Amino acid sequence: MSILRTLLVQARIDWNDPSSNRQRIAGMLDLAESGFDLAVLPETFTTGFLGDGGSSDEDMDGPTVEWMQATAEKHRCAVAGSLVICESGERFNRFLFVTADGVKARYDKRHLFSYGGEDSHYTAGNQRVVFEHLGWRINLQVCYDLRFPAWCRNRDDYDLMLLVANWPIRRIHHWSVLLEARAIENQAWVLGLNRVGKDGNGLVYPGCSAVHGPMGETLLKLGDEETTRVVEMDLEAVIQSRKRFPFQNDADAFTIV
Repeated sequence: MSILRTLLVQARIDWNDPSSNRQRIAGMLDLAESGFDLAVLPETFTTGFLGDGGSSDEDMDGPTVEWMQATAEKHRCAVAGSLVICESGERFNRFLFVTADGVKARYDKRHLFSYGGEDSHYTAGNQRVVFEHLGWRINLQVCYDLRFPAWCRNRDDYDLMLLVANWPIRRIHHWSVLLEARAIENQAWVLGLNRVGKDGNGLVYPGCSAVHGPMGETLLKLGDEETTRVVEMDLEAVIQSRKRFPFQNDADAFTIV
């Protein structure tokens, strides 16, 4: 499939209220433009970032994963977003890519935001995740990962980077610049999906979700409103940009441990 129709769900998130957030996002999907292949939700879309304190632990058989699968089946699409998952007594900020057939890919956030105390709440992942969906090779990243280009680096193994976030207003300039930079340096589509609204700690999130093409061109940039928008990304743009400008042939070789 050359064209991937993707729905960005730039939602407000109620603090520590999974049921309310699932209902809100379900309503946004019902009202969205139809005929999309993938719906992308924000980071920690059921609770807000670090908004899960005192709430019931969810595992991979819990209500949110079940809801994601049912939503994928209802809209005949894949659903992607992160939530807090508890396994064997450890908590993870886990990015899930779910289809009607179940979880297709999972990625545990590698770079935990120590400045905000995330490293004391969750366990960091150690596996980079790239998988195939509808002919696209997709790389999953979460929020703070955006600041680490070596971890995001294209090893001629992905066409699209999906990055979900709770990125606050006081660093939103960094968000916008880094999304564009990751697209340019990796010659890949980059979709960054941020939330809007204010969280339980008083932090304000301005949205500014964006989609950049493999030459850094801006296909879409949203404002600060709660909204949905469908974009059409073309795989051929990746193929042609790498054929015309084969920069990756001169890249340095190294291994991340």
